[in-house]
Amino acid sequence: MSSSDKKIHRRVLREKTLQILYAYEMNKEGLTALCDGILSDIESKTEKEFSIQLINKVVGNQKELDERIKEKVDNWEIDRIALVDKLLLRIGIAEFLFFPDIPPKVSINEVIEIGKDYSTSNSGKFINGILDAILSDLKEEGKLNKSGRGLIEETLPKKPSQK
Repeated sequence: MSSSDKKIHRRVLREKTLQILYAYEMNKEGLTALCDGILSDIESKTEKEFSIQLINKVVGNQKELDERIKEKVDNWEIDRIALVDKLLLRIGIAEFLFFPDIPPKVSINEVIEIGKDYSTSNSGKFINGILDAILSDLKEEGKLNKSGRGLIEETLPKKPSQK
């Protein structure tokens, strides 16, 4: 699978994750059944596990994720944030904290793009602002556990182009 196929496929997995989290948020039960149903067309065990792991990290750490969001939405009650935006913020923060192989910029870009498709026209700017601020905090706190090429922002000398 090429990296662009992987990128598109991860987008689909994140969208399905959003759908599962949204449905779960509505009735607070049946998480396993929701996962089984919505992920039924995903054949790859690895991809299914990515989505399930992301869901479990979001649900299992919701209080911490929401605390981080609350810190950034001055004078704005978390309950007033559109549910889709709140879920996308939780997904982005969970990827920052619990998925060392995903570059923060990828997490931010993915949830912004999904927000544009599933939420309001202002969602992209809102999500970007909140996630950027949380990313800065995590870097300052030393809680950003990223490893591998391109995962931590660093400037490398550019290679001379070959002709």
